[in-house]
Amino acid sequence: MNAPPDSGSPPDTTAEFDVLDRLLQRRHSCRGFLPRPVPRQVIERILTTAQRTASWCNAQPWQVHIVSGETLEALRIELPAGARSGKPAAPEVDWPREYRGIYLTRRRECGWNLYRATGVQKGDREGAARQALENFTFFGAPHVAIVSSDEALGTHGVMDTGAWVSNFMLAAAALGVASIAQAALASYPDILREHLEIAADRRIVCGISFGFEDTHHPANGFRTSRAPLDEAVRWTG
Repeated sequence: MNAPPDSGSPPDTTAEFDVLDRLLQRRHSCRGFLPRPVPRQVIERILTTAQRTASWCNAQPWQVHIVSGETLEALRIELPAGARSGKPAAPEVDWPREYRGIYLTRRRECGWNLYRATGVQKGDREGAARQALENFTFFGAPHVAIVSSDEALGTHGVMDTGAWVSNFMLAAAALGVASIAQAALASYPDILREHLEIAADRRIVCGISFGFEDTHHPANGFRTSRAPLDEAVRWTG
């Protein structure tokens, strides 16, 4: 039973915490979607909630293009064509210089588990390349959000935009909508800019493919692990 408001005791927020914890446990990167579109009002609810994301000086640097229909289908053809052609990636936000140590280990674990789930054997480079190309077809999703940040806000703008991406995916999960954040979709900004009115002072950060999960798709049969607290947290004092 909650304490009276004037008792001086903190409110019991256990139920709210449990909801958030369940959402974080349930949310995963979906790599196989049903073609059924998400109703516009559901997408607007997700966007409205994500808009509450905290940001440096409340700058709210994110801007989002929600892409569906004919434009999405054009990108679903042109992006993988660019990747297959050997066109070099030209992201507008720097990708990691390298993965080393535990970060390389975690990256490999994620990749190997995905390949195992989709029947790609270790050493099968053609199979791995085919799976990688699925990024550029949005894993069959009926919608993609292309997310950008203001160039002048630099690292802090990108950091705030990343927080927005996380909140978008949590809000989507709360409404039964699956999603996956994809840095790969920023590989070819020129192709995206041909189809979308993205201002010159914006930097494309990533995309988020979203829709309803195909629960029978083999790529959705694995989950990534999380490091224990003692690998991520240091206590002082």
